[in-house]
Amino acid sequence: MIMADDRQERIRNRAHQIWQEEGQPAGDHERHWHQAAADVDREDAGKPSADKKPAKKASGAGKTKTPPKDEKAAAKASKPKKAAK
Repeated sequence: MIMADDRQERIRNRAHQIWQEEGQPAGDHERHWHQAAADVDREDAGKPSADKKPAKKASGAGKTKTPPKDEKAAAKASKPKKAAK
């Protein structure tokens, strides 16, 4: 029940925002409500649900990555060169 209340409150706040952005016109409350509900649903679709398990890490996750080329070049340049024989 709390989630439904939270959703209703979010829709109400978004509908009010839309109404204000449009200059507070009279008679468009239903359109504002439906637009706000669609906005909230779109927001929720982009968020992972709390009851879903987190996605598995890709294989190789946690392994150290090779440093970028600039770091490699800097490390190579700082090493002393061997004398030619």
